[in-house]
Amino acid sequence: MKECTIDNTKMQDIYKQIGLNVARIRKEKGYSQLQLSLAIGHKAVGTVSTAEKSINNKHFNIEHLVKIADVLEIDIKDFFKGL
Repeated sequence: MKECTIDNTKMQDIYKQIGLNVARIRKEKGYSQLQLSLAIGHKAVGTVSTAEKSINNKHFNIEHLVKIADVLEIDIKDFFKGL
């Protein structure tokens, strides 16, 4: 059986790239962080803001990514480009 070779540092790099992709696509689609936050059911911008920048180990979870992809009308796989 093969062991996983993805360590915490690599995982942080993955989260950071996903956050950068969300931010880029959000801006391309003309959404502010607040507009996107409200559209996915959050009352404040904190979740989107910190996850886009991967601050304090905050990152998007699968539910966030599914909802964001729906709002931005894109395929969820677009968030994983560059990985």
